[in-house]
Amino acid sequence: MQNPLPLRLKSARKKAGLTQQQLGMRLGMEQSSASARMNQYEKGKHAPDYQTMQRIASELGLPVAYFYCDDELLAELICAISMLKKEEQELLLKKICKENQDSHEI
Repeated sequence: MQNPLPLRLKSARKKAGLTQQQLGMRLGMEQSSASARMNQYEKGKHAPDYQTMQRIASELGLPVAYFYCDDELLAELICAISMLKKEEQELLLKKICKENQDSHEI
């Protein structure tokens, strides 16, 4: 199975309207190496450590889990749910758990 991170990173960066260099510089990378480093992440040659991925996700306004999720539908659900308020997330989780429990009782 292919690592979803490189493709998700490239797609999210482009959707944010940023070049590799711009994103890298926003993360504190040197101007001279920002583009090359981000390119290596997007090509899958190197993977950012988790702290770097947290900063990338924050800069792009997406949850870190989105970049690591290998199921497309689940990845989109992660993004959609992350946009909800915490209380709404908790209510949704309770509803899903209840419906799942009810379906097993039938």
